[in-house]
Amino acid sequence: MALYRFRITFEDYDDVIREIDVKSNQTFEDLHRAIHQSTGYNSEYSSSFYISNDQWTKGEEITYMPNQKRIDRGVPLMEKVKLLSYIDDPHQKFYYTFNFDRPFDFHVELMKIILEETPGTTYPAVIKSVGEAPKQFGNVIAPSIAPPAGDDFDFLNEMGINEEDTEDFSEVTDTDEEGDEVKKIDDEEEEDEFGNEFADDEGFEDEGKLSLGDDF
Repeated sequence: MALYRFRITFEDYDDVIREIDVKSNQTFEDLHRAIHQSTGYNSEYSSSFYISNDQWTKGEEITYMPNQKRIDRGVPLMEKVKLLSYIDDPHQKFYYTFNFDRPFDFHVELMKIILEETPGTTYPAVIKSVGEAPKQFGNVIAPSIAPPAGDDFDFLNEMGINEEDTEDFSEVTDTDEEGDEVKKIDDEEEEDEFGNEFADDEGFEDEGKLSLGDDF
């Protein structure tokens, strides 16, 4: 059985390269899964291969986990289409979009046709892997994900703050407490000051009464 050797590159990450050998009678779904075996992604997302020309223009579509529109259009399924059905060129190209919700786009190009399998090899086989694939979902936190109701929300853990970093928070707290103590002392001194003033006033009043009495 002949083998197809495909070179797969990310459209936006030229330094990430995979080469995969696939049997000619295997399906587009086999190639789809092999690509994500090599990237470490979960392959269970709606995706499509498109027959392409040298300018990577999308042509006929072959899909996986289609939405209703694709079903209504009768887009063929990857699991039912063998690769040999669409290899008309020794450098056949496919434009491939993985996960339409948060897509990665790939260029898939046939490098060569190998006439003999390597004994003991399970196909598809990743034969070359260059560069680390970007994270499947980046660093985006899905807004629909929220802490379960009634559970305590671990703020420090969610913000990625280590326990050592919490010393900064304790310093701020200590400063506030000292500030409160200083304020209390100032308030007491202020009260004493006014209290003494009133006490002196009372004394003056008493002395005035006594002097008036003496006059009479």
